[in-house]
Order: sequence, then structure tokens, then C-alpha cells
Amino acid sequence: MSTQAVAAARTAFPGWRDTPGIERARLLHRLADAVEKNADRLAQWETTDNGKVIRETRPQMSFVARNLRFFAGYADKLYGKTIPLDNAKIFDYTVRRPRGVCALITAWNSPLALLANKLPPALATGNTVVVKPSEHASITTIELARLALEAGFPPGVFNVVTGDGAVGDVLTRHAGIDMISLTGGGTVGRRIAANAAERLIPVSLELGGKSPNIIFADADIDRAVQGAVAGIFGAAGQTCVAGSRLLVERAAYAAVRDAVSRRADEVTLGDPRDPATEMGPVANRPQFERILSMIEQAKRSGAAVTAGGGRARGANLEDGFYIQPTVFADVDPSSTLAQEEIFGPVLSVIPFDDEADAIRIANGTEYGLASGVWTRDISRAFRMISELEAGVVWVNTYRTSAAQAPFGGTKQSGYGRERGEEALEDYTYVKNVMIDTSTEARDPFVIRT
Repeated sequence: MSTQAVAAARTAFPGWRDTPGIERARLLHRLADAVEKNADRLAQWETTDNGKVIRETRPQMSFVARNLRFFAGYADKLYGKTIPLDNAKIFDYTVRRPRGVCALITAWNSPLALLANKLPPALATGNTVVVKPSEHASITTIELARLALEAGFPPGVFNVVTGDGAVGDVLTRHAGIDMISLTGGGTVGRRIAANAAERLIPVSLELGGKSPNIIFADADIDRAVQGAVAGIFGAAGQTCVAGSRLLVERAAYAAVRDAVSRRADEVTLGDPRDPATEMGPVANRPQFERILSMIEQAKRSGAAVTAGGGRARGANLEDGFYIQPTVFADVDPSSTLAQEEIFGPVLSVIPFDDEADAIRIANGTEYGLASGVWTRDISRAFRMISELEAGVVWVNTYRTSAAQAPFGGTKQSGYGRERGEEALEDYTYVKNVMIDTSTEARDPFVIRT
């Protein structure tokens, strides 16, 4: 199946590359229209597929359409530049060209939202794609491809292959792939980076995180607590930017710890299709068992549970993969609980003494994806922004995103950027052109400068 999909993409590439940008833009806008028209159905399917609450999947469909429209605007604006050289007789300019066939690999936690970070810039810049969604949540990706055909995209431009990691491995080793973009875990990221290295093709990796959410005593504590709760219990903690480490200045520590723990106990669990539900089940059994195992491991190591701490019980919860929103207090920053990505509704609350201590703890992991700072002191905010080792810094907000804003990490959280103008760089290469306008003869054995 992968071979057929890549062959279709390769066949379609020359025609799509040479399609005028304004026509590519028109089709991207038509696909955005289709997503908006079918948003309720797509959201319901995604909620059913992975358990994410409908109050989040429905807005995500609007986000998908927004990204399609944003990058449609670039399809006819892939400008190069003219470069004045020392030799005025040489006219020099650059053009941006699509890479070719791109393999786009997404995770199960937000299938269409993650694909919306990759697909629009890839198609807008003239590439064709083969998408491999997670085997745990494929239905909305398949439906988006069908909608793209209805919108008028030529056959072979947008292809989907389904299956487990073995399918992804075959796809990323295929000689017909020119670029790879992955959202996933570190283990898979390393394997795919190795596959790309064998053929020296570019790869963009959006991997995991153990993101610090930092609250100073001068912050608006009520807002900060809301941000902390949303940062870790939104999407049941199954998001790469989850604020899983809550760093709190000692002067505010007890108040924040208690407020977050109370709010965790109040989170409404239930059917993710019900708009009143704040947190649904985790996505699948392996994920469910892994999270519970890590909670038990933390308990055995002596971490103090102040909220939750196990499987959720109650009416209509017993048969699902529901986990209590869990808070551990006074967590050792070097512990497994504070260092390993759990990818679930588990929060580690850690005290700090001052800015330097907060920076030391915040940067003290192998990850560098996202971070949050809560303070009323703008000078402090800028100092923290400068020192935090993260691709994203939120100040007095958390889990905020926009089509225009670049997203990606550093360290073991990966490399490359999605969304924003910066995403265009991953899906294009720069071709430099030099034209000699002189008429005089020159020595053929001397490089002209």
C-alpha cells in the first residue's frame, strides 16, 4: 500500500508543482470550506476515535480550516529575492522550490489538528503528500482525503496509508520520499531520523515534552491556577505541550498546591461526546495501563498524592479508560515523575526559591518544547523568556496556538517548525540563480567572483 501511495504521489508531483499558486490556494480554500461544513461530524468522529472531549475537538476543526486558509495565502507568494553581488555584471536571485513527495506522520491524540500543521504548508508550496495517521485514530484523516478529492484536488496529491509502526517504517525508508515530518514520541523520532539519514533527506520532528508551567507569587493566582489545570488536564494530559511540571514560588506554593488539587477533584469526567464533560477517557488500553503504572511507581517512591491517584470510579466510568486527574506535591525535580513524559492527567507540583532556581528546574530535563510563566512583572517575564530552553514560551496563558505563530521544540523535543511562515522552510529548498550579463571573454580556469 505504501508503495502504491508513493507512486501516486510521484506521478502527481510534476503537475501539482507546476499548478499556479493561485489555483493551489483556491483548492485549499475549498477544502477549508468542506472542513467547516462537516466540522460537527468530523469532531464527533474524532471524539469517538480517541476519547478527546467534544468541547475541544469541535474548536479544533475550526483550527484546521484556519490553517488551510492561512497557508493558502502563501501559495502564490513564495517569493525569492535578488542579491546584489560584488560583481555587478552577475545578476543573482533565489527561488523557493517544493521538495517533492512528503511523508506526513501524525499521532492519535489530535489527528486533524496535527495534520493541519503539516498538510497546508506542504500542499501550498507544491509538494504532494503521503499521510500515515496513527492506527489508533485514522478515520478523520481518511475522511479529509475524501473531502480533498471532492474539493477538486487532483488524484495522487493527497494520499493516506494506514497501519502500525511497521507501515511508517516502510514509508520513511521508501526511495520515493523526499521529506519526512513526524509528530510522535522520541523513540519513533530517533528511528525515523535514522531512516532519513540513510538517504540524506530532510526531516522535521515534533516530539515530546515535560513542560514547566511556572507561577511566581506576584501572579494573578486565580488565573494561574486555571492555566495550570487547563495545561495538564485538558485533553486528559495527552498533549505534547502538557504543563506536567508546575513550578511554584514558595511564597505562593501552599495556596497554589491546594487550589490546583481542589480543582482537580472537581473536574467533570464522563462521556466525551457530552459538552458538559471536562475530561474524557485516555485514548487506548496501552496508554491507560502505562499511566496507571507510572502513578503507582510514583507512589512507591514516596511522592505525596494531593488529588486523584488512580483509576476513576463511578457511574458510567467503570468500563472506560478513565483516570482521575492526579496531583503530586513536593515532587523531587530529578525524580522519574518529574523527568519522564507520562502523557496523561498527572501533575507534579515543585517549589522554587527565586528566578535562578526556577530556571534551573525548568531547564533540568532533556526536553525543550513548551513553557509557561505567570507573573505581573514584565521585566521578570522577559528575563525568563530569555533563559527558558523551549521552543514556545507562554506568558500569563497556556496551550494557546495560532496559525500565524511558529511551533516546535529544541533538545529532545525535536527540530523544525510548524505553522507560521517558518513552516514554509521545511517544505521548500532555496535555488540560487546566477546570470552573467557581461560580454567580455574570461579565463575559464578561474572562478569568477
